[in-house]
Amino acid sequence: MDLIVLVADKNMQFALEGLLGRHESLGIRPIVTQILVHPRRDSGTLRECHVFLRPWLREAACALVMLDREGCGSNASRHELEAEVRERLVQNGWPDRSAAVVIDPELDVWVWNDSPHVATALHWPAGQVTLRDWLIKTHYLEEGHPKPLRPKEAMEAVLQLSKTPRSSSIYREIAGRVSFQRCTDPAFMKLRSVLAGWFPPLG
Repeated sequence: MDLIVLVADKNMQFALEGLLGRHESLGIRPIVTQILVHPRRDSGTLRECHVFLRPWLREAACALVMLDREGCGSNASRHELEAEVRERLVQNGWPDRSAAVVIDPELDVWVWNDSPHVATALHWPAGQVTLRDWLIKTHYLEEGHPKPLRPKEAMEAVLQLSKTPRSSSIYREIAGRVSFQRCTDPAFMKLRSVLAGWFPPLG
């Protein structure tokens, strides 16, 4: 196996499935991956990643851990949390083949960009005010800012308005369709960089 991934919830799992299915867009070769979901979500992923991944030490070439900063139970910065996870992995058999990606504040920040695929995935009603204009009007988004300050709350408000059930498949749909060039979130950029370093294209 090329890559074992431990994530904090099913939303992350589905988002990663959508992303990793687009290896050419990521600039990597096709890889064999298994994604595990920690039952204790972000806090469990942060503190128990090394225990959870121990059975895969000999099975997987590389290990990746992903969680949200918000909800992990720590007030540390994204970089401090990534260093904490990395230290646990390094001390437990993954010295030069592991990485941590902490999303600040949470996965939903990856949803928000100006791609029309986002409005489609969230079932935003066509012919009405644009999704971006609605977010500004309702103060979920400040004029001149690319993303809502509270991305999860903004997404929940849109889904409620469009009468769309919240589902992990929404994350996979967006991750599978939106141009990666539109996402400039630091955690997403790190994920792309790590994968490109581990799995460069063949030839």
